[in-house]
Amino acid sequence: MVVRKVNEVKLEKMDMSGAKNVELQWLVDKTVGAQTFAMRRFIIKPNGHTPLHSHPWEHENYVLEGKGIVRIGDREFELTKDMVVFVPPDTLHQYKNTGEDDFILLCMIPLID
Repeated sequence: MVVRKVNEVKLEKMDMSGAKNVELQWLVDKTVGAQTFAMRRFIIKPNGHTPLHSHPWEHENYVLEGKGIVRIGDREFELTKDMVVFVPPDTLHQYKNTGEDDFILLCMIPLID
């Protein structure tokens, strides 16, 4: 079990090729005992974006702050605070900050060995 504040979790630069101005935190993962799911917090700076990519697991997202878009397949959707997103497995996707402030979202994924 773990109970802590977000600012106690290490902030890392996203190092995937194609990422620009993205930081993330692993809020819940195997290091704290999670066995099934991970919860991550993404901070996408103005003009930043994640890589356009796909993988065999789904995403569940919750937008905490800011304004952005998510590309899912060949469609784009505007995102603002308190919106949720489901990205199916094996689907091309990307998140972009379209605002002047940080675009912050939670991302839940399965823990895969």
